[in-house]
Amino acid sequence: MRSIPTITKNLLIINILAFAAMYALRSTIDLNSLLGLHFFIASDFRIYQLFTYMFMHASFEHLFFNMFALWMFGCVVERVWGPKKFLFFYLTCGVGAGLFQEMAQYGSFLVEGLPAYDSVQLEGLRISMDEFLNRWTTVGASGAVYGLLLAFGMIFPEERIFIFPLPIPIKAKWFVILYAGISLVMALTTTGGNVAHFAHLGGMVVGFFLIRYWKRHPYGSSSRSEGEQFFENLKDKWERHTHKSAETPPPHESYQEHQSDWDYNAHKQKEQEEIDRILDKIRKSGYDSLSSEEKRKLFDSSNRR
Repeated sequence: MRSIPTITKNLLIINILAFAAMYALRSTIDLNSLLGLHFFIASDFRIYQLFTYMFMHASFEHLFFNMFALWMFGCVVERVWGPKKFLFFYLTCGVGAGLFQEMAQYGSFLVEGLPAYDSVQLEGLRISMDEFLNRWTTVGASGAVYGLLLAFGMIFPEERIFIFPLPIPIKAKWFVILYAGISLVMALTTTGGNVAHFAHLGGMVVGFFLIRYWKRHPYGSSSRSEGEQFFENLKDKWERHTHKSAETPPPHESYQEHQSDWDYNAHKQKEQEEIDRILDKIRKSGYDSLSSEEKRKLFDSSNRR
């Protein structure tokens, strides 16, 4: 556990604890109903469920496969992006997946003509429409995990990985395309069932556009950049100005302070240029192409964020 990055490790712990609590309290309270994502028209729907649903799971197998994928891809992506950017991406993909699932359920609600009925026949019993819609509950981290899968494929497109039951490794980019294609086909051809295929697609779609936005606006990402350096320089000037109004230093001290700030900023800029070079090398040739020194620099940089 010590080798797992902070956010990935905490997400694993929270999901496991949530499942244990759901199992332990199953005879007194249904946590999956309370914290799972209900259809937004149903009476049990709450806005907070868009966040809490991704920490709940329906079975041990459901939990295991999601947590295995979170560990497998999350460790790598978090080390590249840093904890803050990684957590924002994970939660955004999870919420986006929930919204896609809500839209898919609303489409089914209209296509099946349910607005015209007050009750439905289910398993030999007549139940109210509200009770029926409250059963449309989504749980699981799959949407957020599919977003991580996409992120790994976009960061390391040439990296080869094994997929059971294929006997040979395939490149990450083909792995992502394969899973996206399967989810799309299943979403369009499967009716009913217990798998939220549209949520899987939603996590990947939201993740794709978020990564594209970050690539086009690198100064808005969590990595250090010239834009961030510009604002840090403004902050340094403001702090020097406020200190100067309280106490004016001798001329030679002011000059030394300016030189110290300049050296610090130049050093940080040089470090960022080196990290950018390493990331470009990963995108072109894969993670294994890095030298031990380059891997160390990348790891140290992610820990400082």
